[in-house]
Amino acid sequence: MATTKPDRLHFTGNDEADELIAREPLALLIGFVLDQQVPLQKAFSSPLELKKRLGGQLDADDIAGRDPGELEEIFRAKPALHRYPATMAHRTQDLCAAIASEYDGDAERVWAEAQNGADLRRRLLDLPGIGDMKVRSLIAILGNRFGFKPPGWEEVAPKHPTLGDVDSPEALARYQDAKRAYKAKLKAERSAPTSDV
Repeated sequence: MATTKPDRLHFTGNDEADELIAREPLALLIGFVLDQQVPLQKAFSSPLELKKRLGGQLDADDIAGRDPGELEEIFRAKPALHRYPATMAHRTQDLCAAIASEYDGDAERVWAEAQNGADLRRRLLDLPGIGDMKVRSLIAILGNRFGFKPPGWEEVAPKHPTLGDVDSPEALARYQDAKRAYKAKLKAERSAPTSDV
């Protein structure tokens, strides 16, 4: 299936970081692993800083094969790549190990070889550090920004606002507002009293 690559994903406000996550599938996946308990902009700009600290390349085999303590130090160096650098170094290494062993180090194969929407969802869910909410956003990004919509994509694509809707800095601000509202709605629904009828 032919896809189109955008020149950037407008997630960070930093052109170099936004271009990297659009150009390099591993950078995009690492950004998703890091996207928790830090601002979105921090999570998706950290792959660029990691690439610089690793000598100018993001390579799944290289990251997977590094000494875990060394990778922790790379994450911990100031400015730290995440609020929890040791944990996220391990999660990034686990992701890279899966890509190295399952996809011969080629992160794009995770989706490029998916037979249909359900297969795409399964492949993404199988990746360490990528849970259900992140999978929905990734599916939306792959379809809406890269044009990758295997048969059945609509059945697994999210119906709520995701990063897949972001195509400009203005859209990022709208998305973040919508995400806050969506989370507040979910929280209200969970805390609403239930009827015994």
